[in-house]
Amino acid sequence: MLKKMKDEIELLSRHIEVARAVADHQPIGIMKLSELLALPSHRIRYSLHVLEQLGYIRASAEGLLQLHSLKNYLHI
Repeated sequence: MLKKMKDEIELLSRHIEVARAVADHQPIGIMKLSELLALPSHRIRYSLHVLEQLGYIRASAEGLLQLHSLKNYLHI
């Protein structure tokens, strides 16, 4: 049970790390995020999918952009 909790906390931490990187470097693409955070692109994609579903980011022609709600949530 503790391992499951640890895994969930690590996943949430990654989502927050990706969200902060988008906020700091927007507009930014998946490959650039992958390089910046030293994470495989499939993990970046999953985190971005979650953040987009929650309404914190959106894709644009230039790259990923944060929405105002993300800035308030992360206290950036």
